[in-house]
Amino acid sequence: MEFKRLNAIVTGAASGLGLAVTQHIIAAGGTVVMLDLDAEHCADELTLFGEHAHFIATDVISVPAVDAALKQAHALTGEIQLVVNCAGIAPSQRVLARDGLISNAAFQRVIDINLNGSFNVCRAAVNLMQHNNPAGKDEERGVLINTASIAAFEGQIGQAAYAASKGGIASMTLPLAREFARLGIRVMSIAPGIFETPMFDQLPQEARDALAANTPYPKRLGHPDEFAALVQHIVENPMLNGSTIRLDGALRMGQK
Repeated sequence: MEFKRLNAIVTGAASGLGLAVTQHIIAAGGTVVMLDLDAEHCADELTLFGEHAHFIATDVISVPAVDAALKQAHALTGEIQLVVNCAGIAPSQRVLARDGLISNAAFQRVIDINLNGSFNVCRAAVNLMQHNNPAGKDEERGVLINTASIAAFEGQIGQAAYAASKGGIASMTLPLAREFARLGIRVMSIAPGIFETPMFDQLPQEARDALAANTPYPKRLGHPDEFAALVQHIVENPMLNGSTIRLDGALRMGQK
């Protein structure tokens, strides 16, 4: 599928990986509908993006809200060829903490946002994409890209909820790809390592340096535009389907 002039939906588009993907798509002449709850940050970006971006305040946990947002996005742009799910949270909490057990509600919130939220958007998106006009020699109708994490494979102490949510993203990639293949819709996931995003802004420089030092090569945190570049390659390479790609500089996380 051609990356230029795509109509796309990006969740978590106000900052970090989602914002980088949004900027990358717009730079290629595309249009992005930004789904996020951070209206303030998105308002700043909309001023820069002009007519190439739209914002819809959306709680991805809510199925009615997601369904309504995607219908609105379709009305704004026409056919949606690409969806990139970047909305998520990354709390760290031990099951047996000093102040007591982790609450079921805390665990469920991570699952709801990271896993169920991504599924909700994919579910609504494929319902629209199936009616797209097929394009190119492979008659593609669309691409869905979800954000997993290397924590899906090497979750650290305190990441039980986060690792479970991202493991779910990785695990549902192949069955969704198999199901949507007859429609000409591909499904992929990206599992980033440690990236320079607002999630890590609160870490002291010493901790950031330690994380970078643990990455074999390059010895630094990942840049969001490198994530966006992989999104573009996935869109352009039709043989990428049903898999999760690690984007981590060969980092393998230890216990903590």
